[in-house]
Amino acid sequence: MAKEITYEDIVRAVKSRQFAPVYFLMGEEDYYIDRLADYVTDTALTETEKEFNLTVVYGLETDIATVINAAKRYPMMAERQVVVVREAQNLKNLDDLGYYLQKPSPATVLVFCYKHGSLDRRKKITALIEKTGVLFESKKLKEAQLPGFIAAYLKRRQVEIEPKAQEMMAEYVGTDLNRMAGELEKLIITLAPGQRRITPEQIERNIGISKDYNNFELKNALINKEVEKANQIVKYFADNPKNNPMVLTLSVLFTYFSNLMLAYYAPEKSDRGVAAYLGLRSPWQAKEYLAGMQRYTGRKVMAIIGALRECDARSKGFRNPSVPDGELLRELVYFILHD
Repeated sequence: MAKEITYEDIVRAVKSRQFAPVYFLMGEEDYYIDRLADYVTDTALTETEKEFNLTVVYGLETDIATVINAAKRYPMMAERQVVVVREAQNLKNLDDLGYYLQKPSPATVLVFCYKHGSLDRRKKITALIEKTGVLFESKKLKEAQLPGFIAAYLKRRQVEIEPKAQEMMAEYVGTDLNRMAGELEKLIITLAPGQRRITPEQIERNIGISKDYNNFELKNALINKEVEKANQIVKYFADNPKNNPMVLTLSVLFTYFSNLMLAYYAPEKSDRGVAAYLGLRSPWQAKEYLAGMQRYTGRKVMAIIGALRECDARSKGFRNPSVPDGELLRELVYFILHD
C-alpha cells in the first residue's frame, strides 16, 4: 500500500514549487482543506497573476464539464493558472473527470475542496486521481492530538505556550481547528512587544477562561481528590454558566475517565507504556492517568462513566424537568469524589 500523503508532505512540495496537476483535498476536517487550497493558490500565483489566472467555482453552481474546460484553458501572461473547485462534494458526474486526468494540462493546477466526506477508494476515479496528482484525506483530530496542534501552530508563528495554557486552550476550544486557529491568532495579537510566550494569565484576560476555575483545574482536582477545590470550581461554574457550558465540562471528564479505564489495560504501567497504549503525544501526558489509577479503582471508574452518561442525559432534559446544570454537576462531582 502506498504511503498516505500528509499535510506536511504537500506543504513541503509546494514550498519547493513542485506542483501537481491535480489536488483532491477531501475529508471531515475543513481546516486542512482550506489551508492547503489557499497555500497552493498563493504559492503558484502572484497577486498580479491571480487577476487573470485564478478561477474559483462552487460545486452547486457548476458542473464537471465546465471545470474541465476551465482547466484546459491556457494561462494569460503567466507560467500557470489555478482552478479551485470549492464545495466539490456537491459536484455531479465527478467520474467524468477521468477523461481529463488521462492527459491533464501541464499549465494548470486544479484543486478540489471536497468537504464532509471522502471518495470511495475502491472507485476508478479515486485511483486515477492518486496516480495523476495528490489525493489527501483531512481527518478530524483526536482530543489527545490538540496540544500538539497548538504547539505546532504557534511554533510556525515563532511563539511558545506554557503547558497549562496549552491544556486550557485544548479543553476550552476543543477540536474545531478553525476556531482554535482564530483564538490563537487573537492571543498572538495581544502579546506585548518582545513577548513570545503565551501564559494562562494572558488567556484569562483575552479569551475569558479563568486560570483557576476551568475544566482543566476541575479535572486535576478530581484526579487528586481535592474536595474543597473541586467544590469551589463547581460553584464558579454554576454562577457563570455561559462561560462554562455543561456539555464541555462533561466532554472533558468523559474523555479523561474513558481513557483512565483503558489505561488499566496497558501492558506496561509506566509513563511511556500508558502514553503508547493511549496514543498520547508524549509520556508526560500519561502522568494524570497514573495518578488516577492510584486514587480510583477500575470498578469506581466504570461507575463514574455511567454517572457521566446519566448526567449528560439529565442535562438535556431526560427524566429531569427542573434541576439546573449547576446542581447536576455538584451531584456528579460528589459521586466522583466519594466512595
